Parts: sequence; C-alpha cells; structure tokens
Amino acid sequence: MSGMSRRTLLRSVASGGAAVAVPGLLTACSATGSDDKGVSNAGKELAPWPAYAAPAGPRPDLAPTEAGVQAGFTSYPSSLVTSVARTPGDGSTVKVLTVTFGTPPKAADQNQYWRAVEKALGVTIEFTVVPQADYQKKMATVMAGDPDSLPDIINVFTNVTLPREAQFVQRRAEDLTPYLSGAAVRDYPNLAGIPTHAWRDMGRIGGRLYGIPLERPLPGSTLWLNQGLFTEAGMRGGWASTDFAAVARRATHGKRYALGASVGSLFGNAVHAAAHHAPNGWAVDRNGTFRPHYGDDRHRAAVAFQAQLRKNGSYHPDATSMSQVDLGTLFLNGTVAALQDGFGAYQTRYPDAEGLLTPAPALPYSVDGTPGGIVAARRSFGYTILKKAGKERVRMLLRLLDHLAASFGTKEWELVHYGLEGVHFTRGTDGSPRATKLGEVENVSNLPFRYLAEGPQVLFLPGLPDAVRALHTWQRTVVPVAIRNASFGLKSPTDTSQGATLKALMDDTVTAVVAGRAPMSEYDEAVRTWRSRGGDRMAAEYAEEYDANT
Repeated sequence: MSGMSRRTLLRSVASGGAAVAVPGLLTACSATGSDDKGVSNAGKELAPWPAYAAPAGPRPDLAPTEAGVQAGFTSYPSSLVTSVARTPGDGSTVKVLTVTFGTPPKAADQNQYWRAVEKALGVTIEFTVVPQADYQKKMATVMAGDPDSLPDIINVFTNVTLPREAQFVQRRAEDLTPYLSGAAVRDYPNLAGIPTHAWRDMGRIGGRLYGIPLERPLPGSTLWLNQGLFTEAGMRGGWASTDFAAVARRATHGKRYALGASVGSLFGNAVHAAAHHAPNGWAVDRNGTFRPHYGDDRHRAAVAFQAQLRKNGSYHPDATSMSQVDLGTLFLNGTVAALQDGFGAYQTRYPDAEGLLTPAPALPYSVDGTPGGIVAARRSFGYTILKKAGKERVRMLLRLLDHLAASFGTKEWELVHYGLEGVHFTRGTDGSPRATKLGEVENVSNLPFRYLAEGPQVLFLPGLPDAVRALHTWQRTVVPVAIRNASFGLKSPTDTSQGATLKALMDDTVTAVVAGRAPMSEYDEAVRTWRSRGGDRMAAEYAEEYDANT
C-alpha cells in the first residue's frame, strides 16, 4: 500500500474522536454506594461556567455558525500571534498521564520535540503515555493507589468507561472552581477561549468544576466513504435507506465490500441509528422525561436494517474481529468502501488518502420519508484534572495548561502541533507546516500534549483547501439534523456504578443480532434486562439532574 504506515493509521484513530465503542470494564452490578449522591448536581449550588472570551487568532476564511459549523481555514495564517506573555513554569518537575493512540515516544533526552515543549513551558515533564488498549487498566491502578503518588496532571479519557470515575475525581482531584468559574478564568486567557459548550458537555461534579475539557466539533461518528466507489455504485443526493442498501450491494463484489466495521463498533450502529432518527443514547421530552435509545422502535429498526445489510453480504466478513487500524488499511487499499470513524478523522483521512482515493463524509439517508440525522458528539473529548496541591502550585499548573490551550494561528499552537521549524517541519509553498522525517516520529501524536489541553478546533488541512471547503459545506448541511445525547454533562449514580456492565450487555446483543447469531427477540429481551437492572433508574436520575441544571 502506497505511503501508508501503522503510525499514520494509529494517528487516524487518534484524530477520529468517539468513533469506536470501547468495551467497558465489567464490574459486578451492585447497589450504589453511600457517596454516589455526592457527585450528583441535583440540589447543589452550581458553579457558573467559565466566562468565555474569544481567543486571539486570525479571521477564518469560512465562517462558523452558532449552531456548530466550524470555522474553516483554506490556507495557513501568514503571520502568527503570541498568546502567552511569559514562560508559565517555575522550573519544577511535573508528572503527567495521558492516553495515546500513537507509537511510544523516544525518551526525553533523545527527543527534540519533547525538549522544545518543556523549554516553552519552563518545567521538566515526566510523561506517562498509556496506549488506549491499556488505559482502563492503568487508570484502575492509579485510582486505587496512594493519593500522594498521583501524577500532577491526568487526562481523563471519556471514551473508556471508568467505574466510579466521578467519585474518584471528587475525592482526589483539585476543585478548580475558585480558579476557573465565572470571571476567574480570565487569569488564563486561552482557557477562557474554550467554548462554553465544551464545559457543559464535560459537566460539573457535585455542582463544582474539577476539569478542563478538550473541545471537539459537533459532528461525531461519521460514515466515511470512498467517494469514487460509491459514486460508481450509484450514490446520489437525497438518498433513502432503500437506495443506500442498493448502492451497498452494487459496491460489493469479488473481494471488495461496501461496508467495513471494527470490533466494538456494532457494525457502525451509531451512524445508522442516527439516520433512523433514533435517540443518541438519551433523549429528553419537554416535560423532562428521559428516554433511552434502547427500546426505541427507531433504534430497533436500525439494528434490523444493519442485519439485512450484513445478510446481503455488504459488510466485510471480519467485521466483528477487525481492529480499527486494520480497517483503515482496507479502506485505503480499496477492500472496503466505507467505515465509521469520528468526524475528526478528516485530519488524517485526507492526507493519508492522497493519490489513493477521495474520502468524503456521507450524508444521512432518509427512512420512510423522514430525513435522517447525524450523531452529535460529546463536545468534550475527555478532560484534564489536577492533583490536589497548594494554591501557587495549582496556579502554575493552570498556566501550563493555558499555554497548551493556545488557539490555531498562534505561535504556541504551532509549536505543540508541529514542533520546531527546520527540525520537525518545513513550510510548503502555501506557508503551511509539512512534517520532516524526524517530525513523523517526534510529534504530538506520539507525545500527546494535546490531550492535556487544547484550544477550540477549526477546519484546516495543509495544502488541501478544496477538502476544507467540502467539509464546511457538509457541516452546513448536516449540523441542523445532528442528534444530541441529552445526558452529556449530567451525572447518574447508577450509570457510574453499573453502566459499564449494562452497556456491554447491549453492545454484545446488538453485535450478535447484526451478525446473524441471534434473533431480534434476543434484542428485546436484553432491553428488558437493561431496564430492570438499572436503565430505568438511570432515566430517573438523569431527569433529576436535568431539572437541576436547567
């Protein structure tokens, strides 16, 4: 396969966002603990969200919208601004822990990128980088360990279910409310530039602010198409579910399959459920009643539709066992013509596909005359917490995160995302950074400073302005039909303690039904079990939380 490496595939997974369901740690169902109500926001005084102030930076070429269309840049800014007036660190050593989707970084003394960021921050960084596959186990050890041994800065990755996560954060992490709530955040201008929607989707714990969110675009799980193959098979605008099924059958022949899927993705269920206009996890009625997608007739119909697609032969036969990395390889070599991934995967999907194919995010199909929707992502791709410490130490750590949260078009953003000019990147004819050989090894994917703090994301692809325009146009079309999960930012004690086990039950059942190993009656039985073992309690708890937060 031309120009494709395991590194770029892992990088693609990293930028994709919430693309693949990660199996939860299976803990025994048990009654909620005595401290569970403490994490609820119901009945608590709610800390005001940090007061937003637009960050410094260039004017976009393609305007954002209040509804959630991102700002787009068709070229790299010709001059960068400085967003941090002084070196934020105090010369001390700071221990950090983050998830990673990249390959293990070179040691600090051999890594010029690592040393450059340390110099800019004014501290020595002891970086613990945990592969996604090991993150849950590592965090379980950290959460059960001695509080004094906690890293100073921890990335809480919300695509992995951490049982009793909120209780751990409330007990062990610094309460950041005095530093960030309301106007207090103005001491950290780049953190003030994080949009309010990211803080809301991160949520409060017990009415307080404990973290700093990693802002993400509104579109979530997306069906990425090999545009040429789907066009040849008859794809057209305004398609219905019957059209989609017919195109998928025509695009499947020989050793090529229209649809790919990876282990844990439920055959791309999120995309099809949204097209069927099922709730995205949870919906809330006008009277405040919470309804889950499990048991909703539209979600059931989506599962049945996928089962028919699989029966038709449109899915790759290894859909229940293939890794997302291997699926990406098959997409790029033309073996599969579509796969589900996060919207953010465009950042690597387009560059990696140059010379091979033209990727494109699919428009949702309609069902029985009703226009389909898309998945609205949680606007916080995890959050960052701090170990409890004295005020001066906390302020210094927040200054470090403020530096890392610099926005696009700043010198600080360029350093974190591309490294040193002439070492890790050179400039293309359009002025945009292009990675050197060293930059392909020493970079923010393999040493993920961006998972500690990051400014608001924008649409930008170096040297690919037409792709940026196409993505912006797509967003303008689909953002109005994005289906939001009403539980984002809310706390349910039952979900915290039992949600991982119950989600695994439903994930396994959906996969079995689509794969043809179980009838739809087994799905219905699983829904009844899910409700009786905690689903109904979750609905009541989310309703109480929702009422407290509105």
